[in-house]
Amino acid sequence: MLMDQYLERVVDLLDPSLNCIYNMTVAEARGRVLSGKPEAVREIDGSFALLAREGKTVRLARSLDRPMRYFLAKRHEGPALVVADRIDAIYNQLEADGLDNQFHPSYTRMAPAHYVTEIHLIGCPDPDPTYTRFFTPQRNALPTDLDEIGRRYIGALADEIAKWLRRISNTACPSSGRPPHEPRPARASGAPLTPSLSRWEGERVPEAGEPSGSGVEPPIGVCFSGGIDSGSVFLVTYHVLRKMGLNPARLKAFTLDLGDSPDFQQAREFLDRLGLSLFLERIAAEPSAIDVAETIRVLEDYKPLDVECASMGLTLCRGIRTRYPDWKYLIDGDGGDENLKDYPLEENPELTIRSVVNNLMLYQEGWGVGRIKHSLTYSGGLSRSYTRTYAPARRFGFEGFSPYTRPNVIAVAEAVPFAALSEMSVAKLYAIKGEIVSRGVKAITGLDMPIFPKRRFQYGALPKEKLRQRMPEQEAAYRKQCLALYE
Repeated sequence: MLMDQYLERVVDLLDPSLNCIYNMTVAEARGRVLSGKPEAVREIDGSFALLAREGKTVRLARSLDRPMRYFLAKRHEGPALVVADRIDAIYNQLEADGLDNQFHPSYTRMAPAHYVTEIHLIGCPDPDPTYTRFFTPQRNALPTDLDEIGRRYIGALADEIAKWLRRISNTACPSSGRPPHEPRPARASGAPLTPSLSRWEGERVPEAGEPSGSGVEPPIGVCFSGGIDSGSVFLVTYHVLRKMGLNPARLKAFTLDLGDSPDFQQAREFLDRLGLSLFLERIAAEPSAIDVAETIRVLEDYKPLDVECASMGLTLCRGIRTRYPDWKYLIDGDGGDENLKDYPLEENPELTIRSVVNNLMLYQEGWGVGRIKHSLTYSGGLSRSYTRTYAPARRFGFEGFSPYTRPNVIAVAEAVPFAALSEMSVAKLYAIKGEIVSRGVKAITGLDMPIFPKRRFQYGALPKEKLRQRMPEQEAAYRKQCLALYE
């Protein structure tokens, strides 16, 4: 048959250096993706976007913080699959291969986070991919004790930050004695997702002037507003650095100020209350620095809130890069709102408290694979919108880290009994996040974290009324600009 003579082609444009896997080699992780076994893929600990191929079968898997797109082109010889983190990278490859006449941005596909996407390269007609979920946290598994929930949630956050710090600091793991790049054993299937927290609650803190860890200790920038998510990430990072015997002076809390910034005032008050104001660094810029056309080129999306957020991210990253040409590592609180369901329901007429509380990882994944409103081009939820954080950091050469996006942290959040705690009251639902995080930070670090009212990143860098003078609220305008990139 003619089908048997097809010569399929797979072009993998993903940057392998971005894979940050703690407990196995990239080759072993790729083998797990190739197996298609969800329990094997779940055991990959870290940040990854992996393609594995065997014959005409290609399997893709990624973590929530790694965008992964693909396009299937037709050739006389057989199908060509192009995989990349960006739409423009796919287009450039197709153009180089003389296949760009088949391209439209809406024909690209985003591999959804937390699934193995399986594609069969058998030629025309191309069958639909199949999706196998590899991360299914248990819902409502925790008691209603807010102190216990907070301790587990922030304890999981501390563990993820510690793993990342060990990697970037090039120091041996103090709990195991292993060299920093030696793989740790894979977590056994069915083992608890939240490790023992005793090492964060009870290890000694080096005395002032005592030598910190041996090895390279690059500086770390926290994208900081003084809100609950960035505030907790800063305090837990500061605490874990000290517990690990590393130098906390390598931290900076970078706060964007586009003039009369509510966030800068909040950030200063947050750190002043804790006696940590020496870590604060203001990144000032003019509102004229916002370039919507640039944002849409970098973001490759058109949702207004994400365009606004990415615009602030680009301005912040540009300011840091201008001041510090060699800076590499940034850490942020993205994913915290999604985990603890802290988005204003009144801003989205499609949502009710019932849909938010009762749907698995609604804010992380949207309505979900196989649902009518699931976007094949973009996926949904944070699986889609994480590009607002990823793309600006990549644009300016930073390696970013969002510990709240890690499965072990999300697993604790999904185990929170939101329905029981909120009693299905929207006001009580909004209050849960501050209670959980502040109690958890106190339990793990001993610090009393200030809690301020929720405010979006973009409205903290520039008051909303001034932002509206530069950025329209209508999605149609952004969508038109996004599609015009390839007209």
